Amino acid sequence: MKTKEIHVCKRCIMDDSSDSTISFDSSGYCNYCTEALERKKSVYFPNEEGKVRLEKIINEIKSRSAGKKYDCIMGISGGLDSSYLAYIGWKYGLRVLAIHIDDGYDTEISKENVKKLIEKTGFDYKVITPDAKQFNALTLAFMKAGVPNLAMPQDDVLFAFLYDQMKENKIEFFLSGENFALECILQRGNSHRYTDVVNIKDINKRFGTEKLDKLKFLSTREKLQDKYLGRIKTVRLLNLVDYNRDRAFAELKEFCGFEYYGRKHLENILTGFIQLYWFPKKFNFDKRKSHLSSMIISDQMTREEALKELSEPIYDEKQMNEWIDYIANQLGITREEFDDICNQPAHQHEEYQVEDDMVGYKALQLAMKVKVRK
Repeated sequence: MKTKEIHVCKRCIMDDSSDSTISFDSSGYCNYCTEALERKKSVYFPNEEGKVRLEKIINEIKSRSAGKKYDCIMGISGGLDSSYLAYIGWKYGLRVLAIHIDDGYDTEISKENVKKLIEKTGFDYKVITPDAKQFNALTLAFMKAGVPNLAMPQDDVLFAFLYDQMKENKIEFFLSGENFALECILQRGNSHRYTDVVNIKDINKRFGTEKLDKLKFLSTREKLQDKYLGRIKTVRLLNLVDYNRDRAFAELKEFCGFEYYGRKHLENILTGFIQLYWFPKKFNFDKRKSHLSSMIISDQMTREEALKELSEPIYDEKQMNEWIDYIANQLGITREEFDDICNQPAHQHEEYQVEDDMVGYKALQLAMKVKVRK
């Protein structure tokens, strides 16, 4: 059997080993970094212009939130992006309502990081604890379905709670940790949007063992309507500062004793397992390529440095075995059952019921009609 030839971008380190959406131009550059470099001009401002833009949006947030208890809301995980965002919010005197989802998979380091950050900033802090039985049964259903995005329930439950809190507290601004510097390149193949509640419910119907009546979800339609109607304004402050990974860790260490947890998004055991084990094993998808390529484009490392880091083992064997044992216990299955599920064929979300691709357009149409009536 002939081995597939892998094409690797000559500017970043993205390749076509697991992604049908990638393409290369005549110079050998991929569409991801080409698009990111073009987008960089209008999105990322790690300079004086960024400072001006940052102060302007901070002043707008404070002005529009005058008389309310909070200026804005944000999710906080104990990871770098959300923690540094909270630090910026504190520096600029924002009254932030911080939300954390305790899904039972936080690492000890992330728990301590959240505790230190909240104590230092003094932000009001709420924790959502999803019903463990239903949440873990849904996560197990996703594993049995063999789909890439096992984190869909985790992400959707968090944002559903965030949106409810915004409406309850009349908060207009959501501070998002999404950023150009570390996330300008994200592989589109082997992924699926977390707000596809149709997909979530169909997978649970086929492979789940529990009802979902104790879990709150946010649909794509609801999210888009809130956006189009202006009820929720998403602000990405990290795009308005010189957001450098190593320097941000150092600043947070000095600010509150923040500890490094090892690589991007590894502050959560389930997320770490998905990125370091599930993706590579099931889909030949190494997400480090996206993260390192993003850092190349934001001038935080060279391509040679990225390739060197990529050549290192993707995970520590002992730690991964401990994580898997923990996850299997949470899911109520044996290690043998867990390994058997991981060894089953991979599937895509589209092999199950998914929401109508026109949902965004329909949500926009409805939102515009509401605006006209107003």
